[in-house]
Amino acid sequence: MKEILELLEGNARLTPGQIATMLGMEEGEVTRIIKEMEEKKVILGYYTLVNWEKAGEEKVSALIEVKISPQREVGFDAVAERIYRFPEVKTVRLMSGAYDLAVMVEGQNLKEVANFVAQKLASLDNVLSTTTHFVLKTYKNQGVIVEDGEEDRRLVVTP
Repeated sequence: MKEILELLEGNARLTPGQIATMLGMEEGEVTRIIKEMEEKKVILGYYTLVNWEKAGEEKVSALIEVKISPQREVGFDAVAERIYRFPEVKTVRLMSGAYDLAVMVEGQNLKEVANFVAQKLASLDNVLSTTTHFVLKTYKNQGVIVEDGEEDRRLVVTP
């Protein structure tokens, strides 16, 4: 199971047949294991990592630090749930340290993200304060180097 997860995490486009060949298993067994992991929510989804800048689309991302007052009996979970339900929100994580939640937001421009923070996020009950950090450039995303400026410096070997 772990080996299948590691392979899919590295390349979600692998077919059960390819995985079976790589691991010396039967394709049907791999298919069954993947389906079972999807049903148990071990595998939450499959996605494509896109460089929107190269695709000619303008998108703005921001990391928002959120300090909240936890609710009685449910702690941070209820506030986090209200936040992650907004379509602009891509990721919400409970953090240790100076703030409680790290919220990754995406919008078409700076104004859209700023309006989201001011009108939707900061106005929520139990949100005490927010600090917004706009992403200026992404060098690596989900383990993938976005733009590798290093040239191939190997010498050409000829017979």
